[in-house]
Amino acid sequence: MNILAHAILSGDGDEMLIGNFIADAVKGNHLERFSKGIKKGILLHREIDTFTDHHPVFIRSKHRISKKYGKFSGVIIDIYYDHFLAVDWDIYSKVELSEFALHVYNLMLSNYAILPARSKRVLPYMVIHNWLVGYSRFSDLQWVFNGMSRRSRKYNSGMERAVESLREHYLPFHDDFKEFFPEMIAHAKKFREELGE
Repeated sequence: MNILAHAILSGDGDEMLIGNFIADAVKGNHLERFSKGIKKGILLHREIDTFTDHHPVFIRSKHRISKKYGKFSGVIIDIYYDHFLAVDWDIYSKVELSEFALHVYNLMLSNYAILPARSKRVLPYMVIHNWLVGYSRFSDLQWVFNGMSRRSRKYNSGMERAVESLREHYLPFHDDFKEFFPEMIAHAKKFREELGE
């Protein structure tokens, strides 16, 4: 799952959302500097990733493009799924996507001082380019994949062609997402309850 999905799966807690946002920048057990709520968000993020990576529908999506993109297939599918979440947003949230995105940006900016360095580097680009809303548009996805391709140049990832692959298999990928995401929502809700949300 990518940024938008992690955000909506955080539930209503701001600290849970912050933890979920910064989790990739917090390695191993380096959780001590964060509050209890943020720690829960980090744990939730890791649980979401584990559930996703082992889910047969996500694996099916990856398999559809694995010959073309190899080890980058999972990252690409994460972004495809954020695209479908943005497109289908009204199904999963009563809050407008633009309003939700603004809440996420403002929350992260108001807590900028406690964010890890990696999250601090990413956040300005995320806000300026309005990533969370932009996932719904092919033009924005192309910009994202072009940037990822440049950063992985030495591996020849081919990610600059990922939008073409999305267009080619759009309906099967969308069907995969619609099958997968309700299960992801239920699993994340249960895990948040176990954490004592």
